[in-house]
Amino acid sequence: MENIDEILKKGVANIIPGKETLEKLLKSGKKLNIYLGIDPTSPRIHLGHAVALRKLQAFSKLGHNVTLVIGDFTALIGDTSDKESERPALTINQIEENFKTYKKQAEKILDFSKIKIKHNSEWLEKINFEELIKLCQQFSVGDFISRELIKKRLNNGKRVGLHEMLYPVMQGYDSYYLDIDIQLGGTDQTFNIQAGRTLIKLWRKKESYVLTTPILEGTDGRKMSKSWGNAIWLDDLPNDIFAKVMAINDDLIIQYYTLSTNLKLDEIEKIKKDLKDNKNPMQVKKDLAFKITEELCGKKEAENAKINFKKTVQNNDAPQEVKIISLPKSYTDHYDLFVKIGIRSSKSEIKRLIEQGGMVVDGINLKDEKFFKINNGSIIQVGKRLIFKIKY
Repeated sequence: MENIDEILKKGVANIIPGKETLEKLLKSGKKLNIYLGIDPTSPRIHLGHAVALRKLQAFSKLGHNVTLVIGDFTALIGDTSDKESERPALTINQIEENFKTYKKQAEKILDFSKIKIKHNSEWLEKINFEELIKLCQQFSVGDFISRELIKKRLNNGKRVGLHEMLYPVMQGYDSYYLDIDIQLGGTDQTFNIQAGRTLIKLWRKKESYVLTTPILEGTDGRKMSKSWGNAIWLDDLPNDIFAKVMAINDDLIIQYYTLSTNLKLDEIEKIKKDLKDNKNPMQVKKDLAFKITEELCGKKEAENAKINFKKTVQNNDAPQEVKIISLPKSYTDHYDLFVKIGIRSSKSEIKRLIEQGGMVVDGINLKDEKFFKINNGSIIQVGKRLIFKIKY
């Protein structure tokens, strides 16, 4: 049984309207409706997304009615809470393609025998225009355009699409439809989640709660994001997970222990004390890399990754393994090929990697080559640790 106090403290940024009343509700024994929504705007889930997934799993262990909502309908708009420009519109086919592996990735964190999955198209696509008008009447344009990034875009003369204003309305309706007691999300989702509280208060005449989780910083110290190529993905190879964790700055160690592992707070406090007492941060980070890799991939894979890291990075040996990629035919779109085999999650990330000199094909650094060909047997190397061999 999960400890309620631990759930409400570890990896929690804010609780609205307050921790004390939510704690009292949780200790009342009442079975609550709790949900987290995630939009399939990318085919992969990273450790930053997993912060809220871990919190969802913790609530499921308490026996509550827990739901993971796949925002296949809200993804048509895309949330612009943390964006300085309008999101490109996704098609239904793109959204369906992105979602294909979501459950498999999320299973590394969530026990779906205790957690329901729902798609918000189930109810949102049934809303007629009259119902939409009634929904919109509950919210103010002023509230939307007062948001920092929206205000910045408007002040800079950038376009803000009218459809963007509907995103929080739609997310709010998710909460109302599911009769939610607690909604989870990152701090960047606070405005959208508050829309759910508004509808539940107005139309269901009850109080509901918002629990937000901190934003995990990526390997470069900025917010973890697919756009910046600083993400640790749940489906990364064990060697890459281990190596990426080892690449974070020392001042992120405690943040990663808190947000990206299942360690209890008292254990993390001990690690924090060890660091203050001048324990070697490199050793602490190795333990962290092992822990994260173990939780995502298993103990054996973590042990192998630890050995491989020592050989390939610390001892500068050749990589321990080469991943064989079998393809049905030769690809003319090499960027698409690189995305498909999992080097990065988008063509723009691949382009950035090449421009930074991070990819070598058959001994040729692609930064210096405008034209190259992928043949049967070609070796693709990313950094020192990630190697693919193409087989047609």
